[in-house]
Amino acid sequence: MKSNNRDGLLIVISGPSGAGKGTVCKAYLKDNRDTILSISATTRNPRGSEKEGVSYFFKDRPTFEAMIKNGEFLEYAKVYDNYYGTPKEYVFRHLKKGLDVILEIDIQGALQVKKRFPEGVFIFIMPPSMEELKRRIVSRGTDTPDAIIKRFKSAYDEINYIDQYNYVVINDTIDNAKSTIESIITAEKSRVDRNKHICNDIQGGNTYD
Repeated sequence: MKSNNRDGLLIVISGPSGAGKGTVCKAYLKDNRDTILSISATTRNPRGSEKEGVSYFFKDRPTFEAMIKNGEFLEYAKVYDNYYGTPKEYVFRHLKKGLDVILEIDIQGALQVKKRFPEGVFIFIMPPSMEELKRRIVSRGTDTPDAIIKRFKSAYDEINYIDQYNYVVINDTIDNAKSTIESIITAEKSRVDRNKHICNDIQGGNTYD
């Protein structure tokens, strides 16, 4: 149930390709209706049925670069010829409503967010083993042998950043991973430093004979 007295949590989820973070996020969002997935801004053109404000916030390059200059992104990156970024306004507006917001982003983006918003909850999704990670990457059937090797090597590099996160979640099954994240968020919402308003209200209302 949504809290009326405190902001929502910013939940940052990362992990190597093949760890299943996207599938875990979808399962979590399905069962936690007071959580939303953040929408990114981009300078690339819409594709297919993509819609403004649903798939992305589509910006022209001058607008996006002006937003960078004005510090309007929690994180951003340039991928090939296009920019991608997480607008602060969208995220903070929903946090103020008491909704939790998930950012499913890469490690470099997560580290940018951590610098700007350290009070977020940073979760790293891991496969149960590197053998299972390789099996998942291969089973997609969409990558060339060279691309598979590149993804696997990249996964090893990404795991080196795990100590930058607050929690690690092993994705052995989607249900187990989702349940673990739910436990993490429940614990985070019970932290004393996130509930000072409750403590203050109780202390302020106490009278002693």
